[in-house]
Amino acid sequence: MSEHAGHDHSHAVVTEGNAKKLTFALALTTTFLIVEVIAGFLTQSLALLSDAAHMFTDAAALAVALIAIKIGKLPADDKRTFGYQRFEILAALFNALMLFLVAVYILYEAYVRFSQPPEIQSQGMLIVAVLGLIINLIAMKILMSGVEDSLNVKGAYLEVLSDALGSVGVIFGAVLIYLTQWVWVDTLVAVFIGMWVLPRTWLLLKQSI
Repeated sequence: MSEHAGHDHSHAVVTEGNAKKLTFALALTTTFLIVEVIAGFLTQSLALLSDAAHMFTDAAALAVALIAIKIGKLPADDKRTFGYQRFEILAALFNALMLFLVAVYILYEAYVRFSQPPEIQSQGMLIVAVLGLIINLIAMKILMSGVEDSLNVKGAYLEVLSDALGSVGVIFGAVLIYLTQWVWVDTLVAVFIGMWVLPRTWLLLKQSI
């Protein structure tokens, strides 16, 4: 009996710890998301906007994961004999679907822009992309210790990881545009971000199902 109570207490501590990590990571991500969207429009960078769209799914994943933890702590009843913890699995599935929609949007927007690439402000694009990478690395560091405890935290971590790689792509694109004035590189980077999102989506979708 005492062994069972100890297990429950341990689970509660882990859950509360994950909630704190998710809250901090959500605050960071949401704040920078607003900055990145504004910068994306000002610089005319599709790669930056696609990274912002991906960061939006990061924020959504973190928010849903946080809600899942709160609901998962509610006690079981006659109709829900496993409590509400199945919501965490459904939240992971929701995150995967969100990622899929973002990937489709990025690829469509890239198709439109290939014919008429706009003028890109590469210096502003580079500054914002570097800041985005720093934010993603901080969020990853916060979430890393909770990956083994929760599928939903793992899903949020994978989204932040893929967004960090997207930021690296945007940085590379900004430097290349600055050196060569090849504005089509911006659209190409956006396509790569979209193609990167799809396999991560499949992995999370398979795990949640």
